[in-house]
Amino acid sequence: MRIARFVHDDTIGFGTVELADDAGEHPDTLQVLSGDPLVGPVSYTGQRWHLDDVRLVAPVIPRSKIVAIGRNYAAHAAEFDHEVPAVPMAFFKPNTSVIGPGEPIIYPTQTTAVDHEAELAIVIGRICKDVPPERAAEVIFGYTAANDVSARDLQESDGQWARAKGFDTFCPLGPWIVTHLSIEEASHLGVRAVVRRGEQVIERQDSTTANMVHGIADLVSFVSAFTTLLPGDVILTGTPEGVGRIEPGDVVDVEIEGIGTLSNPVVAYEA
Repeated sequence: MRIARFVHDDTIGFGTVELADDAGEHPDTLQVLSGDPLVGPVSYTGQRWHLDDVRLVAPVIPRSKIVAIGRNYAAHAAEFDHEVPAVPMAFFKPNTSVIGPGEPIIYPTQTTAVDHEAELAIVIGRICKDVPPERAAEVIFGYTAANDVSARDLQESDGQWARAKGFDTFCPLGPWIVTHLSIEEASHLGVRAVVRRGEQVIERQDSTTANMVHGIADLVSFVSAFTTLLPGDVILTGTPEGVGRIEPGDVVDVEIEGIGTLSNPVVAYEA
């Protein structure tokens, strides 16, 4: 199932998405849900909208936190001449950094070196603490695509990553949450990033979640060992090699196999 959050006639809601590839009776439509499935039980309202008639927004705004994992692909660590940490390297991104599909990544004036980072994101579905790896599936609501946008020069100069990765708009999520993938399936998904710059199409990242150093179940266990996870919290699982610069005027496409494509334009900051 694909769970999307959408705007229609100035009303924000949730719905399930049926695509043409599903060979269902209602291709490219969204069936409206009665509430937020991350909060409690929901039912169908009977309303159905064509995807062209709604605006998809971030499928989840974490009520508490985004926990991101750094250097979780050996080839990405190597491209920056870094060692792969023996223990997952965790950092936080504020929920104010979240935007949805089609919304602009705003290029801050404080930096001259902004990179894209395509990632698989885990969405937590229940309150949990100290989750053993073998029970991680019980607390995962689903998966979505993410772009861990990073001001690389500030990351290096600050000595820690809060500012470099925490700017508003630096965490695009979407286009929806896929709930039907098992951990095994989610551990073998293609991860790609493409930058469209005018007529030029620049293929950057092209890897698979099978190349993660620390797997999905181990990451959920690791993160939940030091912080209680709440429904709607997001864990970013790290990015593969091939990250690169983006600039105003670009459009960044993050493609996660089995989930979809998250596209965001890049715009200059305007006071």
